[in-house]
Amino acid sequence: MDSFERQQRVAELIGQHYELLYRVSFRLTGSVADAEDLTQQTFLTAQQKLEQLRQTERAKSWLLAILRHHFFRNRSRAARQSVRLDSLPEPSCSTHTPDGFDSEELQLALNDLPDEFRFPLVLFYFHELSYQDIAAELSIPLGTVMSRLSRGKEHLRRRLCRDADETKPPQPLAHQLP
Repeated sequence: MDSFERQQRVAELIGQHYELLYRVSFRLTGSVADAEDLTQQTFLTAQQKLEQLRQTERAKSWLLAILRHHFFRNRSRAARQSVRLDSLPEPSCSTHTPDGFDSEELQLALNDLPDEFRFPLVLFYFHELSYQDIAAELSIPLGTVMSRLSRGKEHLRRRLCRDADETKPPQPLAHQLP
């Protein structure tokens, strides 16, 4: 493939997948600048390794794998903490889901999650991949995907509930008779 054909194929990949990769990058990093950098790194690597993409229908998965690789590689080992959800403080929450949380609150809650739980959640909810596709994408068993999604969702629900409870005005004390 000559350089013109290569540039055309990369331009097509960018046109078809930029928005998706940027959204996933933003949800993973929580920062516009970091998401832009991660997306750019992904397409740069794709351009350099374009010959590895043999089936164009697999381009989305291939690009997500490159993005995931860069995301994990970019995080220094010191900054990347292997944290179990069990070790995170248990947020207090009522049994109802809060109404009206915004995307900034959601992003902050996602940022609190360890990567092993954040990545499956982002792929499932923001990229709408199936459990099987996530398992294939992350090279983990289907049961692990289900477990991580369940535990990650529970932590997010509790975190968002707690945050909503903290912003509510205090309830007035009932008038007590002397």
